[in-house]
Amino acid sequence: MTLKLRIDQGAAEAPYEQVRAQISEQARSGALPVGYKLPTVRGLAETLSLAANTVAKAYKALEADGVIETRGRNGTFVAAAGGAAEQKAAEAAAAYAAQARRLGLDRAAALAAVQDAVRAAYS
Repeated sequence: MTLKLRIDQGAAEAPYEQVRAQISEQARSGALPVGYKLPTVRGLAETLSLAANTVAKAYKALEADGVIETRGRNGTFVAAAGGAAEQKAAEAAAAYAAQARRLGLDRAAALAAVQDAVRAAYS
């Protein structure tokens, strides 16, 4: 198994977002197993013909999402992302529910807003 990324310079998404999304999807699908060592920021940037800061931004977002973990000089590895991602999603959902209630939305209106947001994000 190897990391397979394709950057479309003409795409609407920024290159860092393309890197982030593709690594995240491969990690979540199991194409990149837990513990898989990712290339260095500079190495991946060179392979993809991107600036190192672009790859660093993607790695930082992936680490914040719990998809990857950096182990100092040992490198960057795919983390056990399923649990971390679900936990972050649950935390975001709880924060949203609390905010919706403070705003005076009833349950149906709060759920409708979530459904609209999810529909827009996944289309």
